[in-house]
Amino acid sequence: MSQAEYTVFEGGTIIDGSGNPSFPGEVVIQGERIVSVGRVGTRPVAPQDAIVNVIDCAGYAVAPGFIDAHSHSDLQVLQNRTEKLLQGVTTEVVGNCGFSAYPLPDKPELLREFANGILYGDERWGWNSASDYLSVASESKTATVVSLVGHGSLRIKVAGNTSRALTARELDLTAGLLDEALQEGAAGFSSGLMYAPGSGASPEELTTLARVAARRGKVYSTHMRSYSAGLVDAVEEQISIAEASGCRLEISHLQAAGEDFWPLQQRAVDAIEQASSRGVDVAFDVYPWLAGSTVLTQVLPQDALDGGIPQLLERLRDPAHRESIRRRIKPEARWTGVVITSAADNEFALVGRSIQDIADERGNDPQSVAMDILLEQEAKVLIVEHCQSVDNLHALLTHPMATVITDGVYTRGRSHPRLYATFPLLLGEMVRERGWLTIEEAVHKVTGKPAATFHLHERGRIAGGYIADITVFDPKAVHTNATYEAPDVPPTGIKSVFRNGRIAVDAGMVRLTSAIE
Repeated sequence: MSQAEYTVFEGGTIIDGSGNPSFPGEVVIQGERIVSVGRVGTRPVAPQDAIVNVIDCAGYAVAPGFIDAHSHSDLQVLQNRTEKLLQGVTTEVVGNCGFSAYPLPDKPELLREFANGILYGDERWGWNSASDYLSVASESKTATVVSLVGHGSLRIKVAGNTSRALTARELDLTAGLLDEALQEGAAGFSSGLMYAPGSGASPEELTTLARVAARRGKVYSTHMRSYSAGLVDAVEEQISIAEASGCRLEISHLQAAGEDFWPLQQRAVDAIEQASSRGVDVAFDVYPWLAGSTVLTQVLPQDALDGGIPQLLERLRDPAHRESIRRRIKPEARWTGVVITSAADNEFALVGRSIQDIADERGNDPQSVAMDILLEQEAKVLIVEHCQSVDNLHALLTHPMATVITDGVYTRGRSHPRLYATFPLLLGEMVRERGWLTIEEAVHKVTGKPAATFHLHERGRIAGGYIADITVFDPKAVHTNATYEAPDVPPTGIKSVFRNGRIAVDAGMVRLTSAIE
């Protein structure tokens, strides 16, 4: 008969994910479950002949494994990439902003062409259904994968890469595909309303789909139509959809982008608070950075992308179409803050430089240069956009309705540092150095709160019976040196990570004893 095996986290400070005050105590796990949590002075119960792995957590915090509630690692979780795990992340919610790796259309290249800028894959990825994708994702060695089905991906499956209004039959087919995905395990659906083809969706289309999510008790997560001049209208549109459908609404990466629009943020937050007070199930997420990251095509009017990238490139080559596009490029773009992080080729001449800098060198206006670069690089260009304010970030991070996310995107060039450093930045700079949040509040925003939003009933807490996802970190030392110029720097202060009861990250803390003394 084999001996029972336990792991005891002893001597640490337990931050249980609920937001309640931390306390000194011990956590005992067996297999993939937490079997007991006790304060110092209580002893875990185990057979005297048990094999016991003891983790000395003196001076450290013992928290639930972190949940990245807004991730674009749909393909990388299948490759067992460790950038998130090294931050203490054990669960990732993928399929955000309307992009998911399923359902695969009859012409698979349409989905890949649409999503490769965000999902960053090779030429062969794609799954027919949520169940197919989730089956493969369940084998990930680095993350528990929770997937939303992308509205853009659904649209491409049904109608191709077109931003026109769906016919009644197409909308019925889309709703049916969404329902199938939700029944197969998708946690909800996401929209990307600044990206074609999702940008062509009417409020009525989105409400129809949100009703499907509501009926299944799932989430609707939205990258709204605007985060700048149209921010308040965009928030109010999504609240109206949630109110009409009864769905749970998660507003993705809330922010006011661009100095001229920073004052709009409080009006947007007011609208969210008022909706919540009248019973709308709404919340939002935010990343703790002053710059965002996306594809350069997002600065264009999205009808320029109707039909996909080949059609966009044809329009950019045609003088009349090109001038029409140039006149309608986002007037709020501050080109000194739009920095290229990845391009198809000629990266040395582009990566790390702002559009304004390149425009000055070429002696042309930045709108024209942005189009030139897209044409030269076949539209395969990613950017970091420096556009937010410290005061606004503070207001969002500390808001009780906020979940903290990475929104990390992999690229072939220089990825945004949030991919490598978000949770150490939160716990180090935002909690310890700035004092914006208590450590309990911060941990709640990356554990218990997102677990409740996505109905992850057995994760996000240090409590008996929960899955043993555990991150041990040093509150006095957790830190990141990642920068926009050198992002891929591993964090410090993350001491040990367990996922499903198994060691995933070990900084030499585990020792084997023969029994609990």
